[in-house]
Amino acid sequence: MQDFYSYDLIIDARCPREYQEDHIPGAVNMPVVNDEEYAEVGTLHRTDKMAAYLIGVRYSLKNIAKHLAEDFTKYDTGKRILVYCFRGGKRSKLWIDALQTIGYQVDKLQGGWKGYRRWVNEQLSQIPALYRYNVLSGPTGCGKTRLLYALREAGSQVLDLEDIASHRGSVLGSLPGKPQPSQKYFDSLLLNKFSSYDPSRIIWVEAESKKIGNIQLPDALLQTMRKGLSIQIETEMRQRVLMWREDYHHFEKNPLGMLEILSFLRPLVGSEEFTAWEQMAQQNQIPELFERLMRNHYDPAYRRSTLRNYPAITSSPSIAIQDLSQSGLLSVAISMQSRFGGARSKILT
Repeated sequence: MQDFYSYDLIIDARCPREYQEDHIPGAVNMPVVNDEEYAEVGTLHRTDKMAAYLIGVRYSLKNIAKHLAEDFTKYDTGKRILVYCFRGGKRSKLWIDALQTIGYQVDKLQGGWKGYRRWVNEQLSQIPALYRYNVLSGPTGCGKTRLLYALREAGSQVLDLEDIASHRGSVLGSLPGKPQPSQKYFDSLLLNKFSSYDPSRIIWVEAESKKIGNIQLPDALLQTMRKGLSIQIETEMRQRVLMWREDYHHFEKNPLGMLEILSFLRPLVGSEEFTAWEQMAQQNQIPELFERLMRNHYDPAYRRSTLRNYPAITSSPSIAIQDLSQSGLLSVAISMQSRFGGARSKILT
């Protein structure tokens, strides 16, 4: 794999549908054929290869001309360009021939996206184990994610898996108007994030289970996180309820919609408990509902999951947070950084 950061422009020559599923972070989609054209050429190729190539090249020349007119005004011929398609074949060649004719320095990604994807999988089976982790653990609403932001502001290396996955992790964790990336693109983003880290320094991360929404975490990352230092975060319930109201304000406006999502819990928590939740929702008793959800379901469930995934948590250090404001968390982060965040000369292998 080339050093992607050394290029001024990375062109993904595949169709938009392929690009949407996964691409090299930072690559620009300049398809030689769009989704409909790609399907048309593929269908025709099964019965008449010559006709398929003819119409495919015709579409490609038209589309490349359009990209050159609209997208290349900021790229002079001294810029380095990398081009890739699915396997590094015809679609890449069409772009490379055009750009080299103009005078650009162009490289082709050998093996195309398929080779890149294989490389990503290989890297994610190895790279996460080269780092040491401090793992923030604590019940829903205790401020772990905001504490990660404060640690980043204080200069620590932070891996925010929920941000990369566009999901808060629980069944209620979907972010309104922000769909999750595909599994493949999550992997690309995660590996790209690791490329910015210093292996001699600790990475701070939030305790996660195997899945964040629909996204599955790499085994190598989970296994190494579970060997890291777990730090329990403790926050009083009043602050946690306030945090819920801020982070899940869309459910405060529609509490019955929230309970509809949680309806699968009725057999687990019992009909009496679930009915109590429904009554609070109907009476718009939002703080009381959020607190009861945490005390009677989320806290016990999180505790069981944490003990299963991080069994050493019972003997881990704990941090009590009294102030969840930005300045309050920054003060805690600086203290934690001094106590737990020193550089480590030994890298796990």
